[in-house]
Amino acid sequence: MVPSLMAALDARESECRARVAELRKQIAELSEAVSQAEAELSRLQIRRETVKQVLADGPVATRDVSVPAASGPVDVAAALLAAEAAGDVTVMSPDYQRITALFAMSGSAWRCKDVCVELGLQTEARHVEGMRSKLKRLVERGILAETAPGLFRVDGRELGW
Repeated sequence: MVPSLMAALDARESECRARVAELRKQIAELSEAVSQAEAELSRLQIRRETVKQVLADGPVATRDVSVPAASGPVDVAAALLAAEAAGDVTVMSPDYQRITALFAMSGSAWRCKDVCVELGLQTEARHVEGMRSKLKRLVERGILAETAPGLFRVDGRELGW
């Protein structure tokens, strides 16, 4: 009788250990999901605060470029919100956020090399061409316009504003 009782206890203990291991695995997965959701929430809060600040500050001219800006910070904020609503994760990446913030705060037209300098990037050809690619992607999204070859400014015509 004792050996069968011990075997039953061993079996139950084994089942309980397996259940504990499964619950710990679920806790780890849920912890990761919570961390990701909290990070997304944090990014959304930062975006909201940035948009509010851009809307409150108004345009600030930092460059004297011969092509006047046709739009201002309100337009960039609207474009970012539209991109976010459309699920455009490209435009909402940190690199694109820095670029759009630069255009939003200045309200001016910029050349690719000047954007690189202003963002603290190197001005080697590969960096300038990488920036040109990003700026052209923003043109495709209707956030920027290329007013002359290599000269970009805020533009929201494709978004209807």
